[in-house]
Amino acid sequence: MTDTLIKKIEQTGIIPVIKIDDPEKAIPLARALLAGNIPCMEITFRTSAGEEAIRQVKREVPEMLLGAGTVLTTDQVDKAIDAGAEFLVSPGYNPRVVNYALAKKITIIPGCSTPSDMEKAIEAGLTTVKFFPAEQAGGLDYIKAVSAPYSMLSFIPTGGINVQNLAKYLAFKKVLACGGSWMAGADLINAGDFANITALSKEASEIAIQAITNRK
Repeated sequence: MTDTLIKKIEQTGIIPVIKIDDPEKAIPLARALLAGNIPCMEITFRTSAGEEAIRQVKREVPEMLLGAGTVLTTDQVDKAIDAGAEFLVSPGYNPRVVNYALAKKITIIPGCSTPSDMEKAIEAGLTTVKFFPAEQAGGLDYIKAVSAPYSMLSFIPTGGINVQNLAKYLAFKKVLACGGSWMAGADLINAGDFANITALSKEASEIAIQAITNRK
């Protein structure tokens, strides 16, 4: 896991989690996020369009820090790398997938919602993990509790994060960034409402930057 890549994610404070049905919308979506001051996105493998969407963004919007999400298999690791993803995200901790990704020299951020998962991540040499589903699994109070014994870990909470609670999460120093889909939901993408995506992204970015600046 490269320090430079993780630093870029931390500076942004937000990873838009993208479920896309039409890969032709990937490029205007990426540009809409950039216009909203969010230079990072995670295109998930939740749909069959994910791989091609990653490929198109990598080719046409190279300044976007591009991740592949919902990576559940080693085959998807290969597809994500081939399409141009710079980092991988998974909802849970699958040792086989994590070890395979690490052997491929690509950053992977696996989901960890229990102390056992977190210890597996530490054993694998990881320093940043996804906390999913964040709100349902205990929220910020849970992260604060586990960050005491696992002080070497930073967390990217995802699941139930929105414009109302974003600042609360990012104010805590062990929260590296937050994942969320509210600024670029599937309904907005499918409608081609990229102006609204930019507006929502700007709002989220302003909240994130202020919270990161004042974090403790």
